[in-house]
Amino acid sequence: MSVRHLEFLFRPNSVAVVGASNNPRKVGSVVIRSLLRGGFAGPVMPVNPSQAAVAGVLAYPDVGSLPIAPDLAVICTPPPTVPGLVKELSDLGTRAAVVVAAGMSGATDDSGRPLVETMLDAARQHCVRILGPNCLGLLVPGIGLNASFAHTDALPGRLAFVSQSGALCAAALDWARSNAIGFSHFISLGDSVDVDAGDVLDHLAIDASTRAILLYLESIDQARKFMSAARAAARNKPVLVIKSGRVEEGARAAASHTGALAGSDDVYDAVFSRTGMLRVYEIEELFDAAETLTRARRIQGDRLAILTNGGGPGVMATDTLVAGGGRLAELTPETIAQLDEVLPDTWSRANPIDIIGDAPGERYSAALEILLKAPDIDAILILHAPTAIASSGRAARSVVQTIQESGLERNTLTSWLGGEKAQGARQHLRQAGVATYDTPEGAVRAFLHMVRYRRNQDMLMETPPSLPHEFVPRTSEAREVIEAALAEERADLTEPEAKAVLRAYGIPTVETRVATDVGEAVELAREIGFPVAMKILSPDLSHKTDVGGVSLDLETPAAVQEAADAMEGRLKTLRPEARLIGFTVQEMARRPTAHELIVGALTDPVFGPVILFGRGGIAVEVIADRSIAFPPLNINLARELVSRTRVWRLLQGYRDRPPANLDAILLALIQVSQIVIDLPEVAELDVNPLLADQRGVLALDARIRVAPAPGTTTERLAIRPYPRELEESVKLRDGREVLLRPIRPEDEPAHNELVLRLTPEDLYYRFFGAVRKMSHSELARFTQIDYDREMAFIATREGEGGRPETLGVVRAVADPDKTRAEFAILVRPDLQGQGLGSLLMEKVIRYCRQKKMEELSGQVLPDNSKMLSLAERFDFSKQLSTRDKVVVIRLKL
Repeated sequence: MSVRHLEFLFRPNSVAVVGASNNPRKVGSVVIRSLLRGGFAGPVMPVNPSQAAVAGVLAYPDVGSLPIAPDLAVICTPPPTVPGLVKELSDLGTRAAVVVAAGMSGATDDSGRPLVETMLDAARQHCVRILGPNCLGLLVPGIGLNASFAHTDALPGRLAFVSQSGALCAAALDWARSNAIGFSHFISLGDSVDVDAGDVLDHLAIDASTRAILLYLESIDQARKFMSAARAAARNKPVLVIKSGRVEEGARAAASHTGALAGSDDVYDAVFSRTGMLRVYEIEELFDAAETLTRARRIQGDRLAILTNGGGPGVMATDTLVAGGGRLAELTPETIAQLDEVLPDTWSRANPIDIIGDAPGERYSAALEILLKAPDIDAILILHAPTAIASSGRAARSVVQTIQESGLERNTLTSWLGGEKAQGARQHLRQAGVATYDTPEGAVRAFLHMVRYRRNQDMLMETPPSLPHEFVPRTSEAREVIEAALAEERADLTEPEAKAVLRAYGIPTVETRVATDVGEAVELAREIGFPVAMKILSPDLSHKTDVGGVSLDLETPAAVQEAADAMEGRLKTLRPEARLIGFTVQEMARRPTAHELIVGALTDPVFGPVILFGRGGIAVEVIADRSIAFPPLNINLARELVSRTRVWRLLQGYRDRPPANLDAILLALIQVSQIVIDLPEVAELDVNPLLADQRGVLALDARIRVAPAPGTTTERLAIRPYPRELEESVKLRDGREVLLRPIRPEDEPAHNELVLRLTPEDLYYRFFGAVRKMSHSELARFTQIDYDREMAFIATREGEGGRPETLGVVRAVADPDKTRAEFAILVRPDLQGQGLGSLLMEKVIRYCRQKKMEELSGQVLPDNSKMLSLAERFDFSKQLSTRDKVVVIRLKL
């Protein structure tokens, strides 16, 4: 729904427990006692019709008897009573409720109407927010709120835990308490009929008491809402997630290789990657990763140096590192020479850096000092195994002192092995703020968490370059092919039709011609020229090879005749119900060094269209080398998609096989991405194989399944693509023409130039203070936006050398409810007075009205006369905020 009234759920000033009880076996008894035990400072009001007091507190017979309207109500009564209670509470003025009752999802009232619908109708009138039903409740330890029937309290802390499973909530709470881990929020979502994961993420993203967000998910219903909320939260703080249901039971019936390959868990992997979150797989790992990410500095790469006093621990750490996708840092000759000077002759002279078992603290210190300054190292792992000669504690103290004295910002992780002898050393490391782990494997997993988190965050902050060369799709041609098939009530395009769609989007294909019988196939082969490839053509076959329906290198008319007869015979034997339309004949593609790839698309029932890439060929499902991403794609997102597969390394070239043309592969992925954006009727698409070599790519076979469009072109996409329809040309007062359009990630360099050209006064008025040069991450936040929640229109034109320049920008950031937006505007100094500010203001007002927002507001410094004058021309109201020392301007839309 939204974040509206969530403050009453998570920061209430008063709480009522409806169904509070003195019977210790009832949920209402546990809830009221948890609230009272937690030390909540506001009124706690039990409601029970048959008891004068509950847990020693005066009780009220019904909701109407409450002396005040509670901010939050916890409803602990049976399902049939819940809708009526929500109605009473809503009329009284309550704005949030926790419904713990199980069994509501399938229950109906006396009229046969689902209880959940009746409850939501009762809540909707005054926007009462519902957590649950079928939930454990929530805990906010910082304010003493335990509105749950959990078996124990939560310690205060700065982690927020959000779970769709009540049972897992209880287990995680127990585990965390035994390990002295505290929480800012502990939330059981239950059935999420109203407040869901997206709403909670929006709230926690801006909650100052929360340092990191931990999620346990079983499913997501509202894809775009969740992804927008997750992206916004992940920009502010680490978001870690466990997703259950990783293994699908049974085979999935699919019409294409893409459908068979793209399991739902692969789609969730793509969700977490694209939203900047980190996925983990165990509860303990979830908390460990949160501790690592909230303490660690941002890591730059995946190269780890291992410093150890024993070969065995170093080997164990290396095995875990390589298996997890990390790399051992390669020591430079200069680093090796420096280590030679401080280590015994018998040291390993390679990474892992084995400094010999009896290494005293001084030896650790000397080696660590060199590694902290060495290039080509992203992090250092220090291992220590106990010895009878050297002190574990002294080694730990030396490590801490070296790190503190170096002043260098390089991530250092440690693992002091052993039990009793290692305890004191570990405690000293923790107290000094040095990350330490019980085992080498645990330390390496922490490093890999940092690496994976950085990669996912980079997907949020990337500034994609322009495409290697532009392609202009012939969308109308492709749409004609699809509409013709739908008019004939066909779900599958023929191979020639599918290739026609690909060609319309610039993807090279082998010329494919259709023969209705054997004789025509022979004639077409003569026209094309031998050798040829021939395939059976039937709307009832998903995979032609299953019936031997593909023949290659046919060099004579007789060979074509024989192959066609054999195909027809096999079809009648193996699939007698299948219809034979004819044969396709195509030139034999000679690409001896080409890789067989698969590029595909399918429509996930929750997240909509997804793009698949992997190793292709007839064994594609057996090899199962694939990765998934969401459209829209750009060059860097396409590159990241390809890099997650094993075939990526083969594409770099090896032995006598030259590297494949990666730009052509990436462009093909972007073109397929554009197909599914432009053509909502495309339900499934396969290009297999897509040949790729140094010359480029070539689609040998293609399959497209179509269906009537499920909705608007972009609403079905989990991530809203660039809204090209909002581009428009306008003229300045001096007659110069500029383009007003939404901002794009590749505008970062021009945006930086705009900021650099502003006067100190302009910067002060825009940012309310002095502004230093903006970093890449800051500029990325301005240029890479979520078009579903935010809009920035720039005025742009071609500058010197053909490079685009940004002349001005107006930005409107909507609240998660999308009812109000806050705006800011900036115009380059040399263009002020040309009417550009008014043009940008008109543009953003039109946009906000089109999105049915209710209000546009902004904050202006009182002495910014130009901005106040502009606001007056557009009928903004003005109000001086003495607290913030700004003028708040508002326009009712």
